[in-house]
Amino acid sequence: MKENNVIRIQICPQCGRAYSEPAALSRVDNQTLICPDCGTREALDSIGVKPDEQEQIIASIHRCRQQE
Repeated sequence: MKENNVIRIQICPQCGRAYSEPAALSRVDNQTLICPDCGTREALDSIGVKPDEQEQIIASIHRCRQQE
């Protein structure tokens, strides 16, 4: 079977960043697809994590992905 190695680039409607990772579903309207970082921010915000700590968590996620 032939592999399809097409990479889709999408633009996040919340932050405007281009991304190619699987999209997250926005918690705001349960319909809009957003970038993984905005999805993580929404999830962390929903449990009361402050914005500066959210950015530290997202930076940690990015560091872990770079090591793979």
